[in-house]
Amino acid sequence: AVSSHLGRPKDGPEDKFSLAPCAERLGELLKTECKMATDCIGDDVNKLVDGLKDGEVCLLENVRFYKEEEKNDNGFAKKLSAPFDMYVNDAFGTAH
Repeated sequence: AVSSHLGRPKDGPEDKFSLAPCAERLGELLKTECKMATDCIGDDVNKLVDGLKDGEVCLLENVRFYKEEEKNDNGFAKKLSAPFDMYVNDAFGTAH
């Protein structure tokens, strides 16, 4: 599963900041379907991630749709990490 952020949405989800086009392009690059989650947290996301088979990929919806993402909110971090065993940060240029 892949997670990312895009833009600076003001009050929750905005279509122009959806990662759906990124999922389509990622699927093209990987030559496999990239399933698009409708959110980045919650039961539906947990089920999608838990149901992935080896080699399958999904993209979570924009984490910036939640104000907690930029506030280092521990509760949000726990919800976001719920379906995962590990996290790899590939954003060194913006994460230090």
